Amino acid sequence: MLGLSFCRIGGVLMSFMFALAPALTPAFAQQAGQTPDYEAIVAAPDRSDADRQTDQRRQPAKMLAFAGVRTGMKVLDMEANAGYSTELIARAVGPTGVIYAQDPASIIERFVKDKFDTRAQKPAMKNVVHVIRDFDDPIPPDVANLDMITFFFAYHDVTYMPVDRAKMNQKMFAALKPGGYLVIADHSAKPGDGTNVSKTLHRIEESVLRQEIEAAGFKFVAEGDFLHHPEDPRDVPVFKPAVPVDEFVLKFQKPV
Repeated sequence: MLGLSFCRIGGVLMSFMFALAPALTPAFAQQAGQTPDYEAIVAAPDRSDADRQTDQRRQPAKMLAFAGVRTGMKVLDMEANAGYSTELIARAVGPTGVIYAQDPASIIERFVKDKFDTRAQKPAMKNVVHVIRDFDDPIPPDVANLDMITFFFAYHDVTYMPVDRAKMNQKMFAALKPGGYLVIADHSAKPGDGTNVSKTLHRIEESVLRQEIEAAGFKFVAEGDFLHHPEDPRDVPVFKPAVPVDEFVLKFQKPV
């Protein structure tokens, strides 16, 4: 009789697990690192009108696809600022992922103010940790084995700040897991301009940035062309250009 009871209980449990399996599948899929629907993320109805305006020049679905953001990833977003890219990445990694959004206190005080904190109230930002740290040491000591680091349209800013960029790049390299990716986008300067126009035009020469990143040990793996605008003369500030700004997108990997 006792054996029969256990058999019945086991049968009930097995039936319950089979019935529950379809409900469990999405969670397991997220943990497995599935490719999210980037277009659906960008089209989410709860995104702000201001962000949709920014989408027109940032091409976020193409950026997320190029970066290769997957569900469940652990990502650091360097100089998150008001959190436009942070929110998109948070939506892409889903509830099983985590985003560390880095900003120095000086940037928050001068430019960000309460913009990030306001965005952080959105449900999509629940898996985001705002990290207030300087560029020289941007990653908390307990954060390691990151899947990806993003650095969007801000590396040029660091070049005219009192920042040891070599140290910063080494810190990013150390925080990534072997095989992890660093994705950088920035505004293009003319060949030969280097970092000389970073403060005036807010541009940086692509080859100079690439040399600095590779010096830290990163391997260049891909370049995206979806933000290139050859009609841009690259000799005016990026804020109110007469034509779309030419921008480069580079993907690097930490060797396995």
